[in-house]
Amino acid sequence: MKIRPGSPYPLGATWDGEGVNFALFSENATAVDLCLFEGSKGNDEMARVRVTENTDLVWHVYIPGLRPGQRYGYRVHGPYEPDAATASTPPSCSSTPTPRPSTATCAGTS
Repeated sequence: MKIRPGSPYPLGATWDGEGVNFALFSENATAVDLCLFEGSKGNDEMARVRVTENTDLVWHVYIPGLRPGQRYGYRVHGPYEPDAATASTPPSCSSTPTPRPSTATCAGTS
């Protein structure tokens, strides 16, 4: 799978007709993994990409060839301090740096 650095803006998953740019803001992340899913229910992890680019607290990566409908999620690594409203849980895949697992689907642009 080819990856490119991508852009920190706009935030979220943005399809440009050739691939998808992923951008996630986090003040406390020490690392971020992008998880891509497939399967009949979209819950089989097909790839995990370490997001290495970080610009102004925004982690970003561009993956050529991805299309709208691709299911994805993030594994956000960092401190777990719930009393300080900082909770990252790398063992779970989430769309935000919180302990609640969730995934999202890439949408196309009009």
